[in-house]
Amino acid sequence: MSGPASTEEVVRGSHCGHAGATAGRLERGRPKTVLLRGIWRENPVFRQLLGLCPALAVTNTVANGLAMGVATFFVLVGSSLLVSTFKRFIPHEVRISTYILIIATFVTIADMMLEAIVPDIHKALGAFIALIVVNCMILGRQEAFASKKPVGRAILDALGVAAGFTIALVMMGVFREVLGNGTILGYPIFGEGFEPWVIMILPPGGFFTLGFILLGLSWWEERKKAPERPAVREWPHGVGSMTGRSGRRVA
Repeated sequence: MSGPASTEEVVRGSHCGHAGATAGRLERGRPKTVLLRGIWRENPVFRQLLGLCPALAVTNTVANGLAMGVATFFVLVGSSLLVSTFKRFIPHEVRISTYILIIATFVTIADMMLEAIVPDIHKALGAFIALIVVNCMILGRQEAFASKKPVGRAILDALGVAAGFTIALVMMGVFREVLGNGTILGYPIFGEGFEPWVIMILPPGGFFTLGFILLGLSWWEERKKAPERPAVREWPHGVGSMTGRSGRRVA
C-alpha cells in the first residue's frame, strides 16, 4: 500500500485539475465553439426542446418553416445585440421586462417586413409571428448569455442558436411537405400516382415528425457510444478444449 500523498503531489494534482478546468472553459468560450454549439450540440429544438410551439405549428410546408426561422433569426440576433450593448444600463430588477420590450420591438419590425414582402406566408403564419415575443428560446439567450457576455460573443451565440432553430424548422418542413403534399417548395417531386399522407400537414403530423427525428438522433447517438467488440475467432467444436502432453491448452 502506498503512503499518504506528499504536499508536492497534492499541489501538483490541484494545479493540474485547475488547469484542466481552465482549459475546458477556454474551449467552451472560443468563438468557433460559441457559434457552432447552437447549431447542433445545443440545438434549441432537437436538443433542448425549446420553441416547440412554432416548430410544431408552422412547419407544414418548407416555405412557412423557412419564413418563421428567418423572422426568429432576425429577432434573436437584433435583441442579443442590444441587450449585450446596454446590459450595464439595464437595472437588474426590471431586466426581464426590458428584454421583452426589446424583443417585441424586433418582432414588430419582422412582422411588418413579412407582411410587405411575402403577404401569403404572413397570412399563413398568422398569430405565430407575434408569439415570437414569448419564445422561451429567445428570452433565455438574453438572460443566460447576452446579458453576461461581450457584444461579439453575444452575436456569435445568437447566430448559432438562430441558425440551429432555422435548420430544425426547415428539416421538419421538408419531411411534412414531401409526405403530406408530395411537393417541396410547391414543386411536385412524385408522380400522379402518389397518395399524400394528409395527416403529415395536420397538427398531429408535427408531433409525428418531431418524434421520428428525435428517435433517429437518439439511435445515432447510442450507436456511436456503443463500444466496438473485438473480433473473436471461433474454433470448431472440441478444438479449443484439447490439451497436449504437457497439459497446456492447444489452440
